Amino acid sequence: MVDARKKVRLLSDAVEAQISQFLDDLWLSDGVSRHTLSAYGTDLRQFALFAEQQGRPLSEANTALLESYLATRYDRGLSPRSTARALSSLRRFFQTLHQRGVISQNPLSGVLNPKLGQPLPKSLSEADVTALLAAPDLNEAIQFRDKVMLEVLYASGLRVTELVSLTLHQVNPRQGVLRVFGKGSKERLVPFGEEAAEWLQRYLAHGRPLLLSEPSDVLFPSQRGAQMTRQTFWHRIKFYAKVAGISVELSPHTLRHAFATHLLNHGADLRVVQLLLGHSDLSTTQIYTHVAQLRLQQLHQTHHPRG
Repeated sequence: MVDARKKVRLLSDAVEAQISQFLDDLWLSDGVSRHTLSAYGTDLRQFALFAEQQGRPLSEANTALLESYLATRYDRGLSPRSTARALSSLRRFFQTLHQRGVISQNPLSGVLNPKLGQPLPKSLSEADVTALLAAPDLNEAIQFRDKVMLEVLYASGLRVTELVSLTLHQVNPRQGVLRVFGKGSKERLVPFGEEAAEWLQRYLAHGRPLLLSEPSDVLFPSQRGAQMTRQTFWHRIKFYAKVAGISVELSPHTLRHAFATHLLNHGADLRVVQLLLGHSDLSTTQIYTHVAQLRLQQLHQTHHPRG
């Protein structure tokens, strides 16, 4: 059994038992994490409290009550994303009740999720990238490794997880190609430019041997000679951004975003960028066109005589 989650406020014993049973069944059937269970519990208890205040038990909620609850959340200024999560919790709960025959109809069957709006990824300027790539101290073996990792990351648009998990047999520096296993173990060939290839060859010959005390297949080993975690490399990126004086708020995918945006800024085809990034759906890649268009508008306003 899963421990009782924190209650938003005191609910009736019947409602609390109903929610707890749902969470226990969810844990047993799906094996979801405690964090997810806690989020489900909070969402359900918040709505249950609202329903009781309206004089209606949780299991007798109807579409009108749910729409009233959504309106209340909107009036409170809660984000569409948190409301979408709450709806997901409620949808799963009422779907379960419907399957058990507790209710004859799912009251959320006709209720749509709020439009989230896709956030634009933050990206570095080309000058920022140049400064970031120049930040590591090449006289130190660890920073030499980091320099090459940054070069490869920017030249290929890999996910950080894909980068840190690279092995020697996945890399062909002479041909400038990486064989990458992305999300869902999908394999793709990713080219990288001459600059990154030259740095990679120098690293393999003079940098990587200094990091290893015994043989390893890991391309970019940690100080212990093992595969580096993505969190470790993320901390390294933030360190070099500080050294380079970069004020843009970074994320683990910042260089990946920069890779895609700069390609589009220089005229690359969207479908080519899709293949390089390993996106299965073109719509995922299209967000970068908005970033590129914003950049072009800024350039036009800055440099055109009538901008």
